[in-house]
Amino acid sequence: MSRKPTIYEIEELTSKTSPYFFSKKSMKFFGQRMSSFKVYKQDDGRYLITAPMINGGKQVGTTERFFNPKTNELERVL
Repeated sequence: MSRKPTIYEIEELTSKTSPYFFSKKSMKFFGQRMSSFKVYKQDDGRYLITAPMINGGKQVGTTERFFNPKTNELERVL
């Protein structure tokens, strides 16, 4: 991918490899919206996606995954 993908493109590209990650039920559980996610290009060619987890109006954590454009998979951040 020659340019940084949008979170909507990442959602589409990972629909087969991570079908529940961006589901409405999952997003609601974590208090997230698609617009909550930020995408950052990494030196190794992957993209870091992050979004705050919200509960009761307060941030209780952060979702972080690497999007691998070679495999169209979301990888855990260790």
